Amino acid sequence: MIHSKQQGFTLIELIIVFAMIGILVGLALPQFKTSMTKAHESALKENLFQLRKLIQQYYTDKGKYPLSLQALVDESYLYKIPQDITGKADTWVEVREQPTMEDIEPGMTVGIVDVHSGSTEKALDGTLYNTW
Repeated sequence: MIHSKQQGFTLIELIIVFAMIGILVGLALPQFKTSMTKAHESALKENLFQLRKLIQQYYTDKGKYPLSLQALVDESYLYKIPQDITGKADTWVEVREQPTMEDIEPGMTVGIVDVHSGSTEKALDGTLYNTW
């Protein structure tokens, strides 16, 4: 007498497993997107902090502000200009110093005193990236 016992999963078992996988993916995907945005925002905050620190270091060393972010690279304060949250290195907004009428001298050049993101998008906390 030969017993033929079939091995495998029933259709209902497969449907339940796939439904559970779908639910788990549906719950995890929004968390993944949020965590990626948080990582990009954290990188932007660190890049802004480092750029501002280097601008001040340049001022301390030279007694004047750099003419551009590229000047920080040219004078070896920075290896390369980091990417903005837009994914490009050329979208940073350079804030120039505003000398008073008494401070203006012939041939004077104004340097950058601050830098902001060039992105007009909103962060997770509702503020604009370009206000950081």
